Amino acid sequence: MTTPTALTAEQAGDRLHELTVIDVRTPGEYASGHLPGAYNVPLDHLDAALPAIKAAADRGDLLVVCASGARSSRACAVLAAHGVAAATLTGGTDTWRQLGHDVHRPEGARAAWTMERQVRMTAGSLVLAGIALGRRLPGARLLSAGVAGGLVLSALTDTCGMARLLAKLPHNRPKAGDLDTTLAALAGRRADGPAR
Repeated sequence: MTTPTALTAEQAGDRLHELTVIDVRTPGEYASGHLPGAYNVPLDHLDAALPAIKAAADRGDLLVVCASGARSSRACAVLAAHGVAAATLTGGTDTWRQLGHDVHRPEGARAAWTMERQVRMTAGSLVLAGIALGRRLPGARLLSAGVAGGLVLSALTDTCGMARLLAKLPHNRPKAGDLDTTLAALAGRRADGPAR
């Protein structure tokens, strides 16, 4: 497996017109603002999207983005394992925004919480529930300990099981038609237009 390359926001901005940008965040995160022209292919759908992504890579360079660069780096590693070269955006869309670059939002889309915010809310709620219930049922404190252990493991491995679970919630899943349209556009087939 090759190490994925990375582009800074400035480098990506200069080359944006020639790059196929794939945003691997959840649809809700994508709707909150994405790089102009980015296609939304959530990380957990990457395997199913491989044929379309390979077709797009045959036509030009790929840039994979997420909020911070962690998920896009994992996506680049998966693509590299399948022989597809792709670069990741250093610092993700967070840095892109901070540097004042343009972001697009689908019309009528409501902004959703970022995955990191969803994880913090869920983890915090579970810890508080474990502490509160632990006053009456001492075994409930294990819930808090389990969440704390999960957070430590998440930091050590730079992965997040809770985020993977939360990504399966309906508001974090792409609509089948949107993903199908996006994959058709990536593959270069005629469609109603990409879900951008």
